[in-house]
Amino acid sequence: MDWRVENDTVGFSLNGHPVSPRPRVGERLSETLRERLGARDVKIGCNAGDCGACTVLVDGDPVCACLMPAHQAEGRAVETLAGFMQNDPLMQQLADSFQAHGAAQCGICTPGMMVAALALLRRTPDPDELAVKDALGGVLCRCTGYRKIIRAVMEVGTTPPPPPTGEVGAAIPRLDGLAKVAGNELYGDDVAPARTLEVRLIRSPYPRAGFTLGGLDAYVAATDGIETVLTAADIPGRNLFGTIPDFIDQPVFAETEAWFRGDPVAAVVGTPEALATLDPARFPVTWDERPPVDDVHEAMAPEAPLLHDGREGNLMCAGLVQCGDPEAALAQADTVVEGHYRSGFVEHAYIEPEAGFAQMADGRVEVHACTQAPVMDQESLADILGTDRSQVRIIPTAVGGGFGAKLDLSVQPYLALATLKTGKPVRLTYSRTESMQATTKRHPSDLHLRIGATRDGRLSGFTFDGLFNTGAYSSWGPTVANRVPVHASGPYRVADYRSEAKGIHTHNPPAGAFRGFGVPQAAIAQECLFDELADTLGIDRLEFRIRNALENGTPTVCGQVFDQGVGIRACLEALRPAWDTERTAAAAFNTQNNTLKRGVGVAAGWYGCGNTSLPNPSTIKSGIRADGTVMLHQGAMDIGQGANTVIAQIFATALGVPVDSLHLIGPDTDVTPDGGKTSASRQTYVSGNAARLSGEALRAQILSRVNASAEAQLEIHTGTIRITDRGDTHDIDLTALPPDAEGYVLRAEETYDPPTRPLDENGQGIPYAQFGYAAHLAVIEVDTRLGTVKPLRFTAAHDVGRAINPLLVEGQVEGGIAQGLGMALMEEYLPGTTENLHDYLIPTIGDIPPIDTIIIEEPDAHGPYGAKGLGEHALIPTAPALLNAIRDACGVQITKVPATPARLRAAIREQSHDR
Repeated sequence: MDWRVENDTVGFSLNGHPVSPRPRVGERLSETLRERLGARDVKIGCNAGDCGACTVLVDGDPVCACLMPAHQAEGRAVETLAGFMQNDPLMQQLADSFQAHGAAQCGICTPGMMVAALALLRRTPDPDELAVKDALGGVLCRCTGYRKIIRAVMEVGTTPPPPPTGEVGAAIPRLDGLAKVAGNELYGDDVAPARTLEVRLIRSPYPRAGFTLGGLDAYVAATDGIETVLTAADIPGRNLFGTIPDFIDQPVFAETEAWFRGDPVAAVVGTPEALATLDPARFPVTWDERPPVDDVHEAMAPEAPLLHDGREGNLMCAGLVQCGDPEAALAQADTVVEGHYRSGFVEHAYIEPEAGFAQMADGRVEVHACTQAPVMDQESLADILGTDRSQVRIIPTAVGGGFGAKLDLSVQPYLALATLKTGKPVRLTYSRTESMQATTKRHPSDLHLRIGATRDGRLSGFTFDGLFNTGAYSSWGPTVANRVPVHASGPYRVADYRSEAKGIHTHNPPAGAFRGFGVPQAAIAQECLFDELADTLGIDRLEFRIRNALENGTPTVCGQVFDQGVGIRACLEALRPAWDTERTAAAAFNTQNNTLKRGVGVAAGWYGCGNTSLPNPSTIKSGIRADGTVMLHQGAMDIGQGANTVIAQIFATALGVPVDSLHLIGPDTDVTPDGGKTSASRQTYVSGNAARLSGEALRAQILSRVNASAEAQLEIHTGTIRITDRGDTHDIDLTALPPDAEGYVLRAEETYDPPTRPLDENGQGIPYAQFGYAAHLAVIEVDTRLGTVKPLRFTAAHDVGRAINPLLVEGQVEGGIAQGLGMALMEEYLPGTTENLHDYLIPTIGDIPPIDTIIIEEPDAHGPYGAKGLGEHALIPTAPALLNAIRDACGVQITKVPATPARLRAAIREQSHDR
C-alpha cells in the first residue's frame, strides 16, 4: 500500500471554504463530507449510486458522493445543499417552492433532489416536465410520488404566500418543512458525534442454519480496535421482542439456530477504523446449513420443521369474519366467478436505512433512532434489558420514511446493549443490504375467492381464503390475519360472507406492517374479480361498483352500521366524468393501433383507522407559560405524512390561535405523552382528536376565568391573554398566575381512545370507529409485443371526512399511488437476490404520470372536525385499478403481481395461443 497516499490530506473547496481532510485510501467522498467535515446534509441511502440522496455538485456538475473516492476531490469545488442555502438566492427560491408545493415529505431525499434541481435550473431556467424528469431521474423518492417535486422545480419563483392562520382546512406548508429543505433535519445516522464507537452485526448467510460461537475473547484480544462482542449471553433481560403481546417471538440474537438469511447471531463493537475493515468471514462462528421451508404450502406439510413450539403446521394464527350463508347465496347466484391470486414479498425501500445512536446519560440508557413507535421501543428495550421503563429514554430522530417497517425494533436493542456493556456512546447504521435483508416486508399472499351476483348486478355470496407468508417471526402478522377478513369484501354490501386469513411461518425475513396490513393484497383479488363479474353480467364496471357500494345505515360484513360518513359511493361517482371520457378515448386509440393498446381500470378500497377492536389511545399535552408561549407536546411520530402540521392545525383551531404561534415539542419519552404508534392511518384521527380535546380544554380554562362565551376570540401576547367577547375586552395577566413544575401557568392534557368493540367468534362487532374510502381510475398503455405497461394518468377520489390540510392530502394520495404502482408493476423482493436498490426496482420520477386528486368530504362522527385517516387508503385501490386497466387494454388477467414485462408478455402469448 502507498503510505503517502494513505496518510496524505486531500485539499478541496467545500461550499467556498478550503478544507484538508485525511481520508482513508478508497474512502467515499460522502463519508469524508459527513464524518470528517460535518456535512450531515449529505444523506446516505445506498452507498451504491442507486438512490441519489448524496448528490452534490463537484465543479458545478451533479455527482453521487458515494461513488466518488474522496482523493478525486483534490483541487476541486464541492458544494452541498447547506452551502447553497447560505449563499445562493436561486436555491433559496427553490427551497421556498419545495415548501409551498409540499415537495418534501420525510425529507431524506430532499437534499439530493434540490442539488440536482439547482444544477438543472442553472443551465435551464425555465425547464419543462421532461427536462425535470431527466435531471432528477437519478434521485429516488419513496414518499411523494414525485409530482409535487416536478411542480416545485418548474414553478420556482412563483411561490404564493401561505394562508395566514393555518386553521383546519388551510393548505399550509409543513411546519417542520424548513429543516428538510435546508438540509438541517437530523435523521438516525446524523446524530452521533464523530469518532463514536460503532456496532456491526454478524448475520446468518443462510435461510436456516445451526451455529456455534467460539473463541470470542481471543477474537477481541487479537483484533485491533474491537471493544467487545455481544451475543445472547449479554442480554440481562428477555432475549425476545415483537409487537403483539401474545406473539413476542423474535430473538435479539439467535441462540442455536438462525431462521432466516440475515438473522443476527452476534454484534461486534469497535472503532470506525476497525469496523471499516472488519471481515465477517473471519468472525469465530461455525455454520451448519439446514434445509429451509420458504413456501407456505411446504411449511404447512406434516413433515415440515416447526419454527415455533405450539404452532402446529407453522400456523401463527388465523382471522375469521362470517355472516349469513355464503354457500347458499353462491348456489342461488346467477353468476359466480372464482379466482386465485398471488403476490410476493414487497420491500419498504425507504431511502433512510435504519440507524441510531445510544449513550448512558445519568445512569440510564438513552437511545436516539428512527422509529414509528417510541413508547413501544421503550417498553421493548426495558424488557430486553431487564429493567424498569424509567431507566430507558427514547429520543426519536427524524424518520426518512417508514411505511410500517420502522414500527418494529431494528438497531435499538443492539445500541442499548452495546452502550450498557461498554459504558460508551455507540452508533449503528444498517447498510442498504442489511436493511433489505433483515427488516420486515409486505406479506406474500395466496388467495382464493368465489363471488356471486344476481343478473341485476347485486352481490350474492362471497368466500375468501387467504394464506399469508409471515416469515420466521410474527411481527405484525396477527394484525394482518385479523384485519384482512374485515376488509376483504371491499367497501360493498355483502350479506352472505365468509373470509378467513392465516399467517404461516417460513424461513424468510419476517413479514410485518406495510401500508395496508394485507388489505392491498386482498383488494387486488376482490376488485379484479368484480370486473370479471360485471363483464359476465354485461354491466358497466363502474356502475357495478356503485350499485353495490356501502351506504349510511347499511351493515358491513362485521355487522357494523354507520349513520354517517360512508363516502365510497361519492368517491365512485366522482370518477364518472373521467371514466366516460377515458373509455371513449381509449376505444378510439385502440381502433387505430395494433401493437399499442390503451386500457382504463377502476377499483375502490376502504380502510379502518387504528387498531382492530383493541384500545388505541393517544394523549396530547399543552400549556401556556407566563411569557405567553403556547407549548404543544405531541408524541405522534411524523414519518413524512405530516402529523406535526396536521395535529398542530387541529390544536390551534380548537384553542383559537394562529398555528404559527405554537411552539412544538416532539416525541421524547421523557417529555411528551404517548401519542401512540404511527400506523394504521390513526394519527390524524386519534392523536388529532386528543389534540382537539387538549385545545378545547385549554380554551375552556381561559374563557372560564373571565366568564366569556364560546364564541370569544383570543389573542396571546407577551405575558397576557386578551379575550374579546361580544364587544367586551378582558385581559388575563399570565405573570400573576402560579407556574406548575414544568413552568406552565395554564395546561391541559387529554386522551382520546376510539370507541370500538371486540369481534365475536364470527367476526361480528365494531372493529374500527371509522373507515376511510377511496376509488382510483388508471389509464395505461400496453405494448403487446414487449409486455410493457406505461401508466398515462390517474384520477383518485378520496373521502377524508374533512381535509385538515388539502396540500398534505394530495401528497399522501400521490405517494400512495406511486407505491401501489410499484407493487403492481415492478416490485418483488426475492430473499438473497434483490437486496439493493439496483436489483430491486422502485418507481422513479419518470414512472409516475399526472395524478388528479379529488377530495371528498363526508364528515365522520368521531373524527376531529369530521376528519378520517388517509395514509393506507391512498395505496389500496392503485394496484387493482392498474391490473384492471391491463385487462381492459389487452384482455389478459394478471393473477400474480407484479405484472412485469416478462410475466405480462407470457400471458399475452398464452392467450394468443389459446385463440
